[in-house]
Amino acid sequence: MNTTMLWYTTRATGIVTLVLLTVTMVLGLATTNRARARGWPGFAQQELHRRISILTVVFLGLHVVTSVLDTFVHIGWWATLVPFTSPYDRVWVAVGTVACDLLLAVFVSSLLRARLRPGTWKAIHWLAYASWPVALVHTFGMGTDAGEEWVIALGIACGLAVLIALGWRLRTTALHGEALRGVRLHQVVPGTRLAPPRHLTRSGRS
Repeated sequence: MNTTMLWYTTRATGIVTLVLLTVTMVLGLATTNRARARGWPGFAQQELHRRISILTVVFLGLHVVTSVLDTFVHIGWWATLVPFTSPYDRVWVAVGTVACDLLLAVFVSSLLRARLRPGTWKAIHWLAYASWPVALVHTFGMGTDAGEEWVIALGIACGLAVLIALGWRLRTTALHGEALRGVRLHQVVPGTRLAPPRHLTRSGRS
């Protein structure tokens, strides 16, 4: 594979990785909320989330390999794991390395989930949420296409998707908290009438 082909492959896999990571984030937030489309079983959404997560790691691996193999610039294998060790564009490569390390930590912990305590796995899994903004910064800080209109539009779309999913999660968490407080009140004061959560009155029971 020549240098030009490696360069194009690196650019393409970087953009695809960001998009896949965004989809993974959105599905993760929705799965945490137990929110899903009607007729869409929860296990199917979780399986889709898992498969896209794996696909994200695959494209990340391709992005890293082609970046290192590209002889036009020298990054080095060590720089893909240890931040600030790249002789080329040290800061922005380091940002990408941090995102890569965070994703690898999440991926490895998922493979070892059966051997980890639930609290430990959950704490490590939260690193996925930190990897997304870091990856976004890396894309626009180092990407050669960062100034292109379509890339800017794509970045905005990714940002809006994650913000909407996060807002949905916070709203659902707040509604769930209200429901729990109502249950506790009913237990303390028997006979108290409880109004169903607003999200159930609109969409029906889940």
